[in-house]
Amino acid sequence: MWQILIPKKVLGDLKALPESISANFWALIKAMAVLGPVRGDWPNYGKLRPKIHHCHVKKGQPTYVMVWKVSDSKLKKVEVLYAGTHEKADYKKFR
Repeated sequence: MWQILIPKKVLGDLKALPESISANFWALIKAMAVLGPVRGDWPNYGKLRPKIHHCHVKKGQPTYVMVWKVSDSKLKKVEVLYAGTHEKADYKKFR
């Protein structure tokens, strides 16, 4: 099992989202905990850099995304960096 670290800010952001969108984020988090951080089975999954990943949890308008990093692959730790709309994601700070 992978340990998924979710900072308080991201938890607050998740609570503010519509219930159906929040459910998709939690489903992705559970999938990562069991299967690991490489989630090619989710829409528009990709690496922003070697240890930084992202994918869409809902397409359309607005599109919702999640960004995470592998903080320690040997200890199987992942940290969620962002959860919210694609429009508000500052991808430059993740590069």
